[in-house]
Amino acid sequence: MDTIFALASAQGKAGVSVIRLSGPQAIPTAAVISGGALACPGRMLRVLTDASGTRIDEALLLTFVGPNSFTGEDTVEFQVHGSTSVVSAMLDRLSSFNDVRLADPGEFTRRALENGKLDLSQVEALADLIDAETEAQRVQAQTVLAGGLAELAERWRKDLIRAASLIEVTIDFADEDVPVDVTGEVTELLSGVARDLEPQIVGVKFAERIRTGFEVAIVGAPNVGKSTLLNALAGRDAAITSEYAGTTRDVIEVRMDLGGLPVTLLDTAGLRETTDHVEGIGIELTKRRAQDADLRVFLQNDSEAIKIPVMKDDIVVLPKADLNDNDQDSLAISGKTGQGIEALVAEITMVLKERAEKAGIATRVRHREAMGIAFSRLQSAQEVLKNGTAFYDVAADDMRSAIRALEMLVGRVGVENLLDEIFSSFCLGK
Repeated sequence: MDTIFALASAQGKAGVSVIRLSGPQAIPTAAVISGGALACPGRMLRVLTDASGTRIDEALLLTFVGPNSFTGEDTVEFQVHGSTSVVSAMLDRLSSFNDVRLADPGEFTRRALENGKLDLSQVEALADLIDAETEAQRVQAQTVLAGGLAELAERWRKDLIRAASLIEVTIDFADEDVPVDVTGEVTELLSGVARDLEPQIVGVKFAERIRTGFEVAIVGAPNVGKSTLLNALAGRDAAITSEYAGTTRDVIEVRMDLGGLPVTLLDTAGLRETTDHVEGIGIELTKRRAQDADLRVFLQNDSEAIKIPVMKDDIVVLPKADLNDNDQDSLAISGKTGQGIEALVAEITMVLKERAEKAGIATRVRHREAMGIAFSRLQSAQEVLKNGTAFYDVAADDMRSAIRALEMLVGRVGVENLLDEIFSSFCLGK
């Protein structure tokens, strides 16, 4: 296997930049560059030189001996000064060695997977952690990265293996008197796994929203103050505002952190009948995005009829509180003066946090599909068991299918076609 290298820290100027080197030639290569044998494992301060012996930089070297490293291989990390010229010189120096090459995107993490340091769910969580922008995203990614989903899957898998083995023993000794009826224990094991799987399957859609972000659409008639409200919430002029109706013709998105949750606010075109072709396209887009959003904030007066149904948890507020006399029992806002903004933010945050609390550990559609297959096969096995011992072989086959689905969940089997897509999202140094 080639020895690979890459810049593991961000591009550009910094106090320190980290260059990672992993593979069978990592330690010998680092020894040549740093002018002497390395403590393995260990840390040391060394002068790094190019092929002619000219000084590149003085750096801290960290050495890890496989399998006790991130990749499971011998690994060296160079902590050099964060100069673009120093980093460039070091990358050129490393590329001059035979059997040493620049890493592909995600190749360090892929080797960690191949060497059993991470399972596939942890690899996905690592990508999520790198992309995390909010506290909820960080906590979610750390839970899976620490092995939370893998531990669940392994517990379910062990219970199913136990259940399948009991059934198969009964099949193997079908011609003999087997004094113990295993149906009760098998049914209990299958029911326990199914009970655990069901809330996790439901929770994926909420967990996925934490990972990718909730969408909140601001909906209302033209010139009702939607763009002004968006700007007030964003703290900047994200959308054009004017006294003329129909100013907003496209959906404008602003990313925010509300109570640790990632939220994208959508400013939409005003809803009205129009003969303007371009405005009409914007209105149709508004309807689609509003219907697909996780939550809608309706800016409307009692007399206004907006042809988008108000769903459960949607928030209806009275607009332009600075210009109108509003019912004190209603939530009224003004994007210009800030009246009611804090209360609106609190209301949005409360609704979304209630949904986030329903999130499971599993975070992706792939996880939901694998657990769904397992759940379906368990239901089938439970029904088959009711038909008696003559159908135990069918039940055993259903259990094996459920076990295989759980193994796919953590990447033990059947995921080779996913790997290139997953690792392509990683940077070179990860």
